[in-house]
Amino acid sequence: MDYSRHELSDRLAAEYVLGTLRGGARRRFETLLPAHPRLRDAVWRWQDRLMPLTESVPPVMPSPKVWQSIEQRLFNETTPVSTLAVAQQSLTRWWQHLGLWQGLAGATSLATLALAVALTLPGPVQPPVVVVMGTDQGPASFVASVGADGRSLVLKPLAGVTVTAAQALELWAVPPKGAPRSLGLVSNQGATTVLREHLLQGTAAFAVSVEPTGGSPTGAPTGPVVSVGQLEL
Repeated sequence: MDYSRHELSDRLAAEYVLGTLRGGARRRFETLLPAHPRLRDAVWRWQDRLMPLTESVPPVMPSPKVWQSIEQRLFNETTPVSTLAVAQQSLTRWWQHLGLWQGLAGATSLATLALAVALTLPGPVQPPVVVVMGTDQGPASFVASVGADGRSLVLKPLAGVTVTAAQALELWAVPPKGAPRSLGLVSNQGATTVLREHLLQGTAAFAVSVEPTGGSPTGAPTGPVVSVGQLEL
């Protein structure tokens, strides 16, 4: 997934802080935190936003029936009603010192808040479309990752594709039929980000060709195609 996307990182951080992100998803999120500053920042923002709410929740005193049930569990006997007031005073100081009831009330408030936030958050985020690109004669040379919104593509080089000073690499969206459309020049040294509307619409594959400096002069590939990747949607 592209964790640099604000919507995705903010949603995951909200679910993590609220406690609704559980099991394997929560453990995976925790392993990602050290390597993703955007995720850590999102978690801190949600903690700053939600934690003060627990401090505003007043302490909740349990009813005598609840106290009697607690005493029965602690001492395994029924406490006479005549001594209940004394026991309540002693146990009240103990529980208030621990802050248990404040914590329980805060947890209830957070649970309610979690439901409210879950109702306002967008639906499940679709993962990006990843296309590994290469040739039959060699290893993969590029990997293309298209965001779930279909408007951003990140192309990363995997193996060396060398060009001369008079050459450039150009990325193409190849339709099932007809001429490919240029997505611009790309680098063979680092990641290239391409922003276009409807990147996946009418696209069956991505390809990289060698062109003159500045790109193809004709609007179509003129040099050898050095990397191709089929879309599997």
